[in-house]
Amino acid sequence: MNDEIQLDTKLVGDIEGDFYIPSYQRGYRWGKAEIVRLLDDIESTKGKSYCLQPIVVRKANDRYELIDGQQRLTTIYLIRHYINKESGDFFPKPKFTITYETRKKSGDFLNRIDEYLNDESRKEENIDFWFFCSAYENIKEWFSHSDKKSTLITNINKYFDENVKIIWYEVGASEDSIGLFTRLNIGKIPLTNAELVKAMFLSRDNDEFTKKRQEEISFQWDNMEKELHNQSLWYFLTNKTEADYQTRIDLVLDLVAKKPADSKERYYTFFKFDKICQERAKEKAKENILDDIWLEVHKNFLMLKDWHADHERYHKIGYLIASSSCTLQELSECSQDVPKDKFIEKLDEYIKKSIEFDKDYAELSYETQADQKKISRLLLLFNVESVRQHGARSQWFPFDKHKFGRDGKVAWSIEHIHAQQSENLRTKEMWKEWIELHLESLKSLDRDHDDLIHRMNKAIENSELSGEEFNGIQQEVVKLLSVGESTDYLHRIANLALLSISDNTALSNSTFDVKRNGIIKMDKAGQYIPFCTRMVFMKYYTPSEGNQIHFWGYADRNEYLRGINRVLEKYLKAPIALESEER
Repeated sequence: MNDEIQLDTKLVGDIEGDFYIPSYQRGYRWGKAEIVRLLDDIESTKGKSYCLQPIVVRKANDRYELIDGQQRLTTIYLIRHYINKESGDFFPKPKFTITYETRKKSGDFLNRIDEYLNDESRKEENIDFWFFCSAYENIKEWFSHSDKKSTLITNINKYFDENVKIIWYEVGASEDSIGLFTRLNIGKIPLTNAELVKAMFLSRDNDEFTKKRQEEISFQWDNMEKELHNQSLWYFLTNKTEADYQTRIDLVLDLVAKKPADSKERYYTFFKFDKICQERAKEKAKENILDDIWLEVHKNFLMLKDWHADHERYHKIGYLIASSSCTLQELSECSQDVPKDKFIEKLDEYIKKSIEFDKDYAELSYETQADQKKISRLLLLFNVESVRQHGARSQWFPFDKHKFGRDGKVAWSIEHIHAQQSENLRTKEMWKEWIELHLESLKSLDRDHDDLIHRMNKAIENSELSGEEFNGIQQEVVKLLSVGESTDYLHRIANLALLSISDNTALSNSTFDVKRNGIIKMDKAGQYIPFCTRMVFMKYYTPSEGNQIHFWGYADRNEYLRGINRVLEKYLKAPIALESEER
């Protein structure tokens, strides 16, 4: 960060000075849509604080080189000029001027634009003049649409003087303005909240103590950003991908600024930091205020790291965030000024509330979309708590792999442990893959099924395999690899687990034994498998006596439910009802 940067916020009414647009920039090009959007946004504030995007400048002798923001600043000039003329000089003229290096008469044209609107020869001298006039006409039209134009003019002028601010970003004389302009405009990379807040802390100051403190802050800043690139820490704290944050430290800054989850304001966080500085300015010097704010930022970061390092809080907080039951902001606020044990009690309350559904757990069905979300949350908690209860020396639930386990995609979804249907198998390739997957399972059965195996092999080789032939084979195979005749359990929680095969339709529609073989292959290949999913397919929940390895039967399902009830006992509003004896 350049140590010559000066950063501040200015009311639009306080913008002063002479600005020039250098030749490396294109001219003014805003059309009606951009102008109307700006005026609508300002009018809609109704007197509330509102911050426009940054204006980036460099001081050059007695004027400012406008590196970024010429479209906004030129439009503001034209609006203020219109308000001045329309009020008969009652409201003041703009306190600043704008000239274009490539258009020597542009400053005079802007100052007398109302005179040139009907002078076609002047408007057509160059393309910039034409766009100036077009913008001015759009501004006049916007104000004229109101049946209370004089009131609207008064209000907009008042908002400029009292409520609407710009972020003033002044770089040092040694800054490469062309390079900075290229990054901000050609590359379409706007200044981020993190850049602006960092500049606030590291602005130019000649005091040696302050410069030393700034070096410490800069080092801590870089270290925080580096540590937040630890995927385990990052995905413990948020469900958002890297694309949602231009820098990861934004997450901590947003936390300190208490940015609402639904806020659409790009510079909300910087504006909030600036507001805190202004509010505290009456009591302390600016450098002391910034030092206090930085300590708060660093304190919050250390709190998040402490949560991540504590086995119990890691799992409980991680679940609440991963399941979208609580926001990081909510958890941060409820942790303030309370002992660790009281905070954990509060976490337990949140967890219990997260699975207080409007129907009995045993009645939840995969076939209902609303129920799928509830089942997913319940299974996630079962996995997280199962890992946590094994103790810190065993393993920690990997939230990073749960959220973005493969190629940046969400890895885990709800799958049937044992499937008996094939609605999603619609092509010959899918039919043949399904048959191939089930051949090995059929061969492993104790009974002789040579005729069916022969038909399956022929179907795989048949280029004209029909849906009718496949369905006949599929029904026979499923019957042999299923236990009992009842299918009431198929879409209930006793037959559901987190599984990462949703992108393989044939495997997703397979029977228990085929999926078990797939899980074993994944395990041998070193792929991560959710803790409880492995337990299910390795039959850890089912007692060894009478255990049949190829099937997912009545006894297996009830032992699975007993396992869920046992692990989640303190959170369930009532135990999940076991299945009645199978027909």
